[in-house]
Amino acid sequence: MTGAARSAGGTRLDDRQRRDWLRLIRSENVGPRTFRSLINRFGGAAAAIEALPQLARKGGGLLPPRIFSIAEADAEMAALARLGGTLVALGERDYPPALRAIEDAPPLIAIRGRLDLLTQPMVAIVGSRNASGAGRTMAARLARDLGLAGWMIASGLARGIDTTAHEASLATGTLAVLAGGHDRPYPPENLALLERIAEEGAILTEMPMGWEPRARDFPRRNRLVSGVALGVIIVEAAERSGSLITARLAAEQGREVFAVPGSPLDPRAAGANRLIKQGASLITSAADVIEALSPLRERGPDSSLDEPDVPLDDGEPSEGARTRVLGLLGPSPVNVDDLIVLSGAGAGEVHIILLELELAGRLERHPGGGVSLL
Repeated sequence: MTGAARSAGGTRLDDRQRRDWLRLIRSENVGPRTFRSLINRFGGAAAAIEALPQLARKGGGLLPPRIFSIAEADAEMAALARLGGTLVALGERDYPPALRAIEDAPPLIAIRGRLDLLTQPMVAIVGSRNASGAGRTMAARLARDLGLAGWMIASGLARGIDTTAHEASLATGTLAVLAGGHDRPYPPENLALLERIAEEGAILTEMPMGWEPRARDFPRRNRLVSGVALGVIIVEAAERSGSLITARLAAEQGREVFAVPGSPLDPRAAGANRLIKQGASLITSAADVIEALSPLRERGPDSSLDEPDVPLDDGEPSEGARTRVLGLLGPSPVNVDDLIVLSGAGAGEVHIILLELELAGRLERHPGGGVSLL
């Protein structure tokens, strides 16, 4: 990425740039990866915003995408400030280092609480909402012992294991990741805990103020829970639970996955036990986690997952390239690198065509670099 977005921690956006970044990421059909492509191509958010209608039209969009207005951006930033929050941009010093390395890192995150904690090494602890007493005890012990060893604990503020992990790590540092806006936390029974975290820890979300979390927002939240951490611990998880989604996302992000074994007779342990069968590290104490993650902590976050700068040439893709790329796309995902090879078009041409299709609302991106037509 160019400009402020390229920095690993030294550059700060000015107020106008921050507002432009917010307008761009809140505009229709612009996700984190599209945002990066636009910044790469146009050098800044303001220029990218100006280009959105034309790009969507070239991608076959019948209507221009809705662009987040200056007034809307100012209102969101003011509402966040009234709650004591702030927007931190990708590349700024306070942006969590591990989160920066994932392929769909949010360009902007809204933070309440202690910004100084965000750069600390983190471990995520997640698990069953309907947790057993033994599961809660284990989660509390892990969170407390890891905190005393200098690790910050991240979780999703859910009932059960998440709540226990936050409570046990308040004194040493905890991060709550929300699926909705800061003014729409879930679940409501954790409001008192959330305010304690705002005072002693930190709260993070990529969602706008006023956003009520929906079912599909929780997996999106889960990628941030795993993304901020060097490792993820699963303490009790039923089959087909949200905790297993977090474990899968962690593996895709190159994170270490740990699981606490449970009784084969307890369905709340079935998911964690299956993870161990599939290769997750079996742990029984914080020492197991510390031993595995200490080398990663010393080395720092793995930057190999950073999205490379894509050569988005200023020239227009040829009509032949557009025809070939569209002919190769369909409802089943195809890897972008394969598209480049099969189409015979240049990498820059292919990425521009995909960018136009996405802004027109015709393209879906998948983990691992896959794309498909909607």
